[in-house]
Amino acid sequence: MASLKASLQHLRNVPLFSSCSNKELERIAKAADEVNVKAGTLIVDQGQTGREAYILLRGVAVVRRNGKKVTSLSEGSVIGELSLLDHGPRTASVSAETDCALLVISQRNLYGVIDMVPSVAHKLLSALATRIRDLDRAYYG
Repeated sequence: MASLKASLQHLRNVPLFSSCSNKELERIAKAADEVNVKAGTLIVDQGQTGREAYILLRGVAVVRRNGKKVTSLSEGSVIGELSLLDHGPRTASVSAETDCALLVISQRNLYGVIDMVPSVAHKLLSALATRIRDLDRAYYG
């Protein structure tokens, strides 16, 4: 099991949570679970409904969209963060290329944190707005 300190550091590096205070990050970390998966395990399946996100603590994962490799992910990468906010379909499949340790945050647990600490919602909205602006600039210039 990853230490609370290590989990906090990983969460701090996730853009979605980067503006959260240490206390807020601690609540999120305590609401998460660590899981270990073997190489070859499908972590998320494109098109399926997601209700959790994963932070890659150790190992390497491969992202495929429509069966085509898009990228490889390493320690600190986030998988499926949009599913924390909606029940939309996964936009890609991700599988463990090596044995991996993942920090899993369910939407239900995150909403529980938000109910206890509403300021987290404000920070998540701000992070999403930043991401949308970045995508807008990349697409439209």
